[in-house]
Amino acid sequence: MGKRSITQTLIHYFFHFGMPLMGAYVFFRNDYKKVYLILLATMLVDLDHLLATPIFSPNRCSINFHPLHSYYAMAVYVAMLVLPKPYRVIGLGLLLHMLTDLNDCVMTYAQFPQALDNAPARELVIWLANRFK
Repeated sequence: MGKRSITQTLIHYFFHFGMPLMGAYVFFRNDYKKVYLILLATMLVDLDHLLATPIFSPNRCSINFHPLHSYYAMAVYVAMLVLPKPYRVIGLGLLLHMLTDLNDCVMTYAQFPQALDNAPARELVIWLANRFK
């Protein structure tokens, strides 16, 4: 299987750490530090990776593979957007995390289509990849 590019890795981690900081600062300027910490805490959603074997696989698409990355879980995260703070911020952070991981799936597919042959979100990833060619 192919190796992830350094660019893909940098983009992935920028989306996990940099974008939440920018969003917190722009949209929650008065509480941006607190909001940023909440957004960072939503990365605990990756604890569901501990249920997989192997725990980490560089070419695995997390979307709809891990329980907290499932479409059902994402529906709950969307519903959280109508709740008061801090639940709204938590839902936002979880959705941003899912979008980051989905972007990673699309980038992986663009480099190594065969890497996603057995991915549960394969059809979604192919559809997105074709839209952003």
